Amino acid sequence: MGTTIATIDSAQVLDRTSFGNQKREMAAVLSRNLPSFYRHAFRYLGNVADAEDAVQDALLSAYKHVGQFRGQARMSTWLTAIVINSARMQLRRRRRQTHVFLDEHPDPERYALSELLPDHRPSPAEQCLSSDLAKNVLQLTRQLSPTLRRAFQLRHLDGLTIREMTDILGVAEGTVKARIARARAKLRSLMRKRGG
Repeated sequence: MGTTIATIDSAQVLDRTSFGNQKREMAAVLSRNLPSFYRHAFRYLGNVADAEDAVQDALLSAYKHVGQFRGQARMSTWLTAIVINSARMQLRRRRRQTHVFLDEHPDPERYALSELLPDHRPSPAEQCLSSDLAKNVLQLTRQLSPTLRRAFQLRHLDGLTIREMTDILGVAEGTVKARIARARAKLRSLMRKRGG
């Protein structure tokens, strides 16, 4: 019976010693590879603050479970895998959009540049409306006289300036402006008729 207790005590001492060695090894790996862990997390998350959170969560989890490290891979490989898994978990938990209050000035260190920039693209509803409107306007321009149609097309569809139009059409600036105004008025009239 005495040998059994002595065997158990020596096994516990060995476990504590290997656990202490694993902690020391982990500390050494952290001192060498911490910037690498941040880079791995940042690649997944694209945000410094989120990457820091992911690394902190990963290292806390690794420290709690260092006794489960079996040495089948290097400690740095094991820790890198935990950091990557932590970053992936954070991606799953992350909200789709970051909300910034209007009276708050966002910290550029905390938010990615893409989160700070407003999206000026039209919404799907606006795209649908503008597509229908453009289709209707193009159909209605066929009802304009060739002179008015050409002026409208050069100005609004091709985006030319008045000066560029005077060169192309070979007429005075006042004439170009008058043709554009008449084309718009005619199109408004045709749209009212079509809508009503």
